[in-house]
Amino acid sequence: MADQYDVIVLGSGPGGYVAAIRSAQLGLKTAIVERELLGGICLNWGCIPTKALLRSAEIFHYMQHAKDYGLAAEKITADLEAVVKRSRGVAKQLNQGVTHLMKKNKIAVHMGTGTIKSANTLEVKGEKGTETLTAKHIIVATGARARDLPFAPADGKRVWTYRHAMTPPEMPGKLLVIGSGAIGIEFASFYNDMGADVTVVEMLDRIVPVEDADVSTFLQKALTKQGMTILTGAALEELKVSDKGVSAKIKDKDGKVSSGEYSHVIVAIGIVPNTENIGIEKLVELDRGFIKIDGYGRTRTKGLWAIGDCVPGPWLAHKASHEGVTAAEAIAQELGNKEVHPHPLDRNNIPGCTYCHPQIASVGMTEAKAKEAGYTVKVGNFPFIGNGKAIALGEPEGFIKTVFDAKTGELLGAHMIGAEVTELIQGYVVGKTLETTEAELMNAIFPHPTLSEMMHESVLSAYGRALHF
Repeated sequence: MADQYDVIVLGSGPGGYVAAIRSAQLGLKTAIVERELLGGICLNWGCIPTKALLRSAEIFHYMQHAKDYGLAAEKITADLEAVVKRSRGVAKQLNQGVTHLMKKNKIAVHMGTGTIKSANTLEVKGEKGTETLTAKHIIVATGARARDLPFAPADGKRVWTYRHAMTPPEMPGKLLVIGSGAIGIEFASFYNDMGADVTVVEMLDRIVPVEDADVSTFLQKALTKQGMTILTGAALEELKVSDKGVSAKIKDKDGKVSSGEYSHVIVAIGIVPNTENIGIEKLVELDRGFIKIDGYGRTRTKGLWAIGDCVPGPWLAHKASHEGVTAAEAIAQELGNKEVHPHPLDRNNIPGCTYCHPQIASVGMTEAKAKEAGYTVKVGNFPFIGNGKAIALGEPEGFIKTVFDAKTGELLGAHMIGAEVTELIQGYVVGKTLETTEAELMNAIFPHPTLSEMMHESVLSAYGRALHF
């Protein structure tokens, strides 16, 4: 007899486990299937442990610059093994936390590899042998994995993905990072702060290419000042791996090919969705392996849903969690719950954060995208050097940029670079979600002294009213 549920979630990452919890909160009999570790990649091998690594690098950076704060610190060293151990400890603690949340919400956990046999049937091969589970609804939350270079697949020794870079067998001496998206830049920043000689190669004409062009320009200058080599409009032509290191041939934007020797390479050129071999090929529509869904997570097959990194992007943990809640509530509504009123995902309100040094955060349209969309814009810009709290922190580098529709005052986008901007961005996210205009933001009282005052000043700047610059 198959175990029967209202909802089965395949995958326990930040999309999957949140979908399971919300389903259980809504009174649905819920199960989750996980082949490896509860919490998925983000919690165990991505978002959280990388932030632990970056925090250690940040502290190390501050210790090396203690003199700037009137302090003395001598013979400062970094113990990479201890830094990694702390990061893994953080991941373990949060993994245990998810385990507790499953028990608290009475969610059945089936550890093993899941295969979908129909829209309502899932087979699990794992610690209990082979189990057959049935449900009224199944949510696919199988995530994604790092994309390999076809001519130099990751080996964990000299060629790394983000996963290898989190538990390095040794400290890189000379590191080549392929790709300048969030993952590539975060690891470049970490290893640079830890003392490696870092080179970043980006095929497009600027680093962090999804961000506003002004942010890209500022970040490149900042990272170059920190000692990194940044190559944009460049392509990796060849990579030869040996026991002693890696030889790379890189073609620059002018077509000139140069050779370089590196101790290690981190490949950060995107992701591949985990949608093979899970039994969905005939049940869903795929686009480059990603499952096509509507704004609530529905696939083309009734009762089958998908969320997170296995569906179209942006591929972010918080977007996956939001999709998980939306799908759970839409399922509950279909099953007769009249108290829930889910809303389709609005991709314009999804913030992006990159935890390099300096940090980057953004939401909504860049200035260029807004103009491409036909808007006449008003743009505000306020520098960190004009903010008292930033100066007191010793972090005067950065800016906050806001983009408004000149006709209606609608906030179209916000883009930040500098200290703690990943914490500041949510103010604009709430504003956009509430469909705010410049008037509400101007009339809001921002506390002093805080970095958040720059958010206010940037809005004022867009309308020629900046007070402190």
